[in-house]
Amino acid sequence: MTITLNHTIVPAADHREAARFFASIMGLEQLPPAGRTGHFAPVRVNEQLTLDFMTVAEPEGHHLAFDVDPATFDQILARLRAAGVPYGSDPAHPDNGRIDHPLCPRGLFFADAFRNLYEVMSPA
Repeated sequence: MTITLNHTIVPAADHREAARFFASIMGLEQLPPAGRTGHFAPVRVNEQLTLDFMTVAEPEGHHLAFDVDPATFDQILARLRAAGVPYGSDPAHPDNGRIDHPLCPRGLFFADAFRNLYEVMSPA
């Protein structure tokens, strides 16, 4: 049997705002609220994976990393720039404006207002 990750919960002080921000930067589809009481704000990442944003009182923040093709990387970078969202090539400095990632030809980190750090890596 092949194992794939179906979903993961991403904590935030405001799950709807965190999901909206992530979906808008990544160019993804935000789904209708989910869970018994609609307490998840899901974002479809691909056919196998959904991120379920959930409001928590004190979000600790997560690091989520994504491999993307070069065209998708360019689109994400353009959306970050257009939205004025800081990005950078170093997780300790995700606002240095660079894309010279240490593990791949092009990559970047960006953060949301809820202490989640997103990493986007491209092979070219």
